[in-house]
Amino acid sequence: MTVHPSRIYALNHIQEHPAPVIYWMSRDQRVNDNWALLHAQERALALGVPLAVVFTLAPAFLGATLRHYGFMVRGVAQVAADLARLAIPLILLRGNPAEELCRFVLGRPVGLLVTDFDPLRIKRRWREQVAGQLPVACVEVDAHNIVPCRVASGKQEFGAYTIRPKIRRLLPDFLDEFPSLKIHPFPWPEPVPPFDLQRELAGIAVDHAVGEVTGMLPGEVAAREKLGEFIADRLDDYNERRNDPCADGQSGLSPWLHFGQLSAQRVALEVGRELLFSPSVEAFLEELIIRRELSDNFCHYNDSYDMVAGFPAWGAKNVAEHRHDRREYLYDAATFDRGETHDPLWNAAQRQMVRDGTMHGYLRMYWAKKILEWSPTVAEAMAVAIGLNDRYQLDGRDPNGYAGIAWCMGGVHDRAWGERPVFGKVRYMNYNGCKRKFDVAEYIRRNG
Repeated sequence: MTVHPSRIYALNHIQEHPAPVIYWMSRDQRVNDNWALLHAQERALALGVPLAVVFTLAPAFLGATLRHYGFMVRGVAQVAADLARLAIPLILLRGNPAEELCRFVLGRPVGLLVTDFDPLRIKRRWREQVAGQLPVACVEVDAHNIVPCRVASGKQEFGAYTIRPKIRRLLPDFLDEFPSLKIHPFPWPEPVPPFDLQRELAGIAVDHAVGEVTGMLPGEVAAREKLGEFIADRLDDYNERRNDPCADGQSGLSPWLHFGQLSAQRVALEVGRELLFSPSVEAFLEELIIRRELSDNFCHYNDSYDMVAGFPAWGAKNVAEHRHDRREYLYDAATFDRGETHDPLWNAAQRQMVRDGTMHGYLRMYWAKKILEWSPTVAEAMAVAIGLNDRYQLDGRDPNGYAGIAWCMGGVHDRAWGERPVFGKVRYMNYNGCKRKFDVAEYIRRNG
């Protein structure tokens, strides 16, 4: 078998049968290094039937703007072109994904539906709706995590220290080189119109106020180039420079990883060939594998990942005990959005995010913790932070973002620290601490 059987999870109890196979592409928007697509072709070849990829373009998904849809649709256009060279059509549907997919499948004979793993609530509901309504075998393949989320752990983990040994023990079973797709020998039985990029971009009915980021090319080719550049230029001293927002020491891969245009497993394989056992490789793989898959674990097993209700017991108690603490500064969502607080460093971080669609990871923590400090309640702070993150960051609406904000505000995956006003026992960050870490004045100058 090409795909490790533990990657495959049955969404219903219907058996596949010899009829065309559909891969419902969602989270993993790439042709290469995609276990879900490989499994779909493997089954189609075994059954001797056609294979098609269906992509559903949902309207106004969780606050996404033209910035996100533009990056995604341009990437999907490349997917369509690459699939065409393999004689596999890409069929684009528009509207509510579960409803449109069900309508499409019910209108033709289908023997198997394969789809991606995604821990977000709305995606899980879509999969449940499709698997419950269709008289077709539906399976999910985790092509996003190196160790499949359901396999790594069957429960919400307390933190990196509890999931790390589980993932490390399983990595040798899953960190394999990818096989290649084949030109598919069984043609799709109906004509499929070619993917028209300009028409699809013009037809996106989303918020155009947040425009696309110039100079950041979407798609698999750009992702692999970005990966090669990171390995050649920044991996060697990643451990020393990664926490300095002025040093350009991070990988910068998160937008492509978020949209599934780059496989985390491919990144791990390429990085693992370089500087074996170096502190920089170890530090990078900790972020790429352990921390990233811990975020998927959190969102998969905790339905309240974006709410105060998702905090651990000590974090929820902390919120209750400090809900009436006096805040020295209070700002509303619009003031945060405009970057008009009293803090020039926070404002600079916000401006960078609005302009570039990204923010340095260390500053993301500072940015979220200050929203907590300057909001009337923790619930309001979470709503503001998630709203801004998902509106401007190219990697918004991602488990990493939800887990990171919950870490900053409710101690998720963290421990209790010393007691202080507003924060209680949640880890504290301040301006002077940032000044000890990096050149704050230079960062503000660059993002003025």
